Amino acid sequence: MTQKSNLSAGREYLAIPGPSVIPDAVLQAMHRAAPNIYAGALPDMMPGLVADLRRVARTRHHVAIYIGNGHAAWEAALANVIGAGDRVLVPATGSFGHDWGDMAAGLGAEVETLDFGKASAMDMARIGEALKADRSHAIKAVLAVHVDTSSSVRNDIAALRAVMDEAGHPALLMVDCIASLGCDVFEMDDWGVDVMVTACQKGLMVPPGMAFVFFNDKAGEVRRQMPRVSRYWDWTPRAAPDLFYQYWNGTAPTHHVYGLRAALDMIHAEGIEAVWRRHEVLAHAIWAACSAWGAGGSLAFNVAEPDARSRAVTSLKLESPQATALRDWTENQLGLTLGIGLGMATRGDPAWHGFFRLGHMGHINGHMIMGMLGGVDAGLKALDIPHGPGALEAASTVIATGQLSAGASE
Repeated sequence: MTQKSNLSAGREYLAIPGPSVIPDAVLQAMHRAAPNIYAGALPDMMPGLVADLRRVARTRHHVAIYIGNGHAAWEAALANVIGAGDRVLVPATGSFGHDWGDMAAGLGAEVETLDFGKASAMDMARIGEALKADRSHAIKAVLAVHVDTSSSVRNDIAALRAVMDEAGHPALLMVDCIASLGCDVFEMDDWGVDVMVTACQKGLMVPPGMAFVFFNDKAGEVRRQMPRVSRYWDWTPRAAPDLFYQYWNGTAPTHHVYGLRAALDMIHAEGIEAVWRRHEVLAHAIWAACSAWGAGGSLAFNVAEPDARSRAVTSLKLESPQATALRDWTENQLGLTLGIGLGMATRGDPAWHGFFRLGHMGHINGHMIMGMLGGVDAGLKALDIPHGPGALEAASTVIATGQLSAGASE
């Protein structure tokens, strides 16, 4: 009998929805001795770095930088504008929407959640009704997730602002772009977003460790009316520092700053519109392959409507426990790590083994995506998981022609 080979030796491919693949240029920029934090290149680069962060966020307004992950950005944003007893509205389309609301509750806020499930985008009519019913304008902020990494649902933030304006509601529009910034189209100023939070480990292509809160003058005025904000989370000195250490309220994450400088250089050399287009085409290639597989088996999109899918992560379903078996096979046999079905079911629930996610954010290109899809295709065959043919051909056609699948707009 012919022995099957293990083909996992070589460079591994982490195809999870964050941390994303780190470019060599970023790693090389970080590979240096500790720098002087009081004078020299590191302090001198900060004004340009902040300006380039604003360019990615599409805003002319303010940014505060924190040492932390996306959850730190959530709390930092909330701490500056939400106090105990304040009310927030959370339209949730996955576990991260609920989690941000829970963090607000931990700060003493009253949280009203509109749960839209885990497979569809926000219902703007329901949000409009909730806002119009709040005649006293007790709701101080709407906490919206642009792309929920768990479900891969992408929400229409411009439409959400239009609903808020139509209702005449003065609440702050606060948006989580942790999974979407630098991947899905996002226009902070043009869409009327007051506060946006993100982190460095996904579309910004830097190892986890930095979080960012962007805010406009309206949010800044709300901050000025707050009776107190903790010294560490206060965005005021971070957004307008007199000295370098005030960007961080202490020692800087020095090597992350160098890595971020390299990542921003890459983004702006390509052009943010080109970055968005690259993610768009590669997402459609993935969806074309998944549609072909699903035509002859149980594989299905968690989000049926293409316009409601993220261009950075795709959540998929199989018969349990096939998803876990597929992830184990690709990782152990090919060195290809796929994402777990985070937030779709609890680990103790057998349904948990029926979900997996494909991360396609940041430093990715056509041959990487074709390699990932080829690995999944091999896994389906090796495990005898029923699936339709022609997936790789469908994906390569999208990449070759740049033509997007029908029914999904850019």
